[in-house]
Amino acid sequence: MRALWTAASGMKAQQLNVDTISNNLANVNTTGYKKQRVEFKDLLYEQLTRKSIDEGQGRPVNLEIGYGVMPMATLRSFTKGNPEQTNNDLDFAIDGDGFFVVRDENDNLFYTKDGSFKLSVQDDETRLVTSEGYFVQAEGADIELGSDIKEITVSPEGMINVKRKGEDDWEEIGQMDLVRFPNPAGLEAIGQNLYKATNASGEAIEAEEGDAGVIKQGFLEASNVSVVEEMVKMITAQRAYEINSKSIQTADQMLEQANNLRR
Repeated sequence: MRALWTAASGMKAQQLNVDTISNNLANVNTTGYKKQRVEFKDLLYEQLTRKSIDEGQGRPVNLEIGYGVMPMATLRSFTKGNPEQTNNDLDFAIDGDGFFVVRDENDNLFYTKDGSFKLSVQDDETRLVTSEGYFVQAEGADIELGSDIKEITVSPEGMINVKRKGEDDWEEIGQMDLVRFPNPAGLEAIGQNLYKATNASGEAIEAEEGDAGVIKQGFLEASNVSVVEEMVKMITAQRAYEINSKSIQTADQMLEQANNLRR
């Protein structure tokens, strides 16, 4: 009976849907997290009777049966999250479509919306890094702040200035790198709030004249997950899973009755 496998495909699809919703809810407090949703497509169709154009007895429509559903894609929404004020000089939020650029120790470049940066001291040199130690980039290089930094400011355009101990003047360090992508949905999430460019996303485009947004110091971009919206989706997915299980139960009862037929 086709209904068994058709309903099973629906249950599998809703399992993945609930997995995605659960991941969104789990990351509701993750800085810069962007929510995902699953897209579905219907499966193959079997044509039991084809339409015909025979004169006088033409059949204008098909008699066909579908074989269920399958997940086709998980689409990430890059709508902005709310800015949350932290009053921490090392916290930054981007008001726009841009991404911060960071580098690992193997010179691989990654991109992030998470601007909760830290200071890291190595070999008497203080650098701006992520929580995992990835080096934040400015003008294509690590941001080296020296060993006697007292204050740091970053302008909305990304210009970094520091004040050193015993000095009253500000020193210009460089322009913090911001990039944008032709297709952000094509970015590959690799965890730790980082994304990697792919052929689908296109190459990173260096921001010019604020076209990737402006930087807000002392703010962090919150997740764009709405708990209420995700809960409604979860209830809908649960009901869809339930009705598919009912279809399997009904098909099983019909088979049982057929097996128990007596003359």
